Amino acid sequence: MGKTKILLVEDDAGINKLITDYLGAHQFEVFNFTDGPEALDHLLKRGLPHLALIDLTLPSVHGFELSGKIKTMADVPIIFITATSDTDTIVQGLKTYAEDFIVKPFELRELEARIQVVLARMPSLDYANEPIIRIDDNLSIDFAHNRIVVNSRACTLTPTESILLHVLLRHAGRVVENRMLIARVWPTEEVYEDTLRVHMHRLRRKLESDSHHPHYIRTERGTGYMFTVRPPEGAVFVDEDALEPTA
Repeated sequence: MGKTKILLVEDDAGINKLITDYLGAHQFEVFNFTDGPEALDHLLKRGLPHLALIDLTLPSVHGFELSGKIKTMADVPIIFITATSDTDTIVQGLKTYAEDFIVKPFELRELEARIQVVLARMPSLDYANEPIIRIDDNLSIDFAHNRIVVNSRACTLTPTESILLHVLLRHAGRVVENRMLIARVWPTEEVYEDTLRVHMHRLRRKLESDSHHPHYIRTERGTGYMFTVRPPEGAVFVDEDALEPTA
């Protein structure tokens, strides 16, 4: 199991170094940047972190905008670092992008504790944070570019499909309930299970060789979905959703 990867985007060089040094000494691997574009370039080349620490007031892009771009790739947990204590800003950030806020000035021990709390409730498999995730001989996933390769054929995912797949992969081997999937993919929208089913059907059509007998994503009728990684030998899961119209 490798170190937990943290993406840090903080334009204050002194604060950036303090956080990097402290977390680095506490078993985290920190990739630190002072602005959004260079951080995004890193993600495209090196893959996703387990968690992102993002300052709201960056030189060329607001922290909300940067977070929105990251969220089009996958469901990466975010903690905002900010000098503002404005309630409206904090509420907007928590509803839309972030798992938590920490207001400057803060103790580094508090920051570490907040990181640990977020990570504890959002499991992550170590291999799910590589640039290209090779699931098996037939499937590879590149979340940063919203792309999968299935049986040597490249296919583009929509941001919604990418986030759905990321949440399922993060909980591989366990059923993710419909309500949780909806909350993670559409945090600010009123979305019902029929919408989730439509998007899952479209994702399966790209992911599975036979969407009527899916190999990777299993439906737990009335409950949710599970990324199986490798179904039990000889088992065939018949997906009931795939037999229904999507319109």
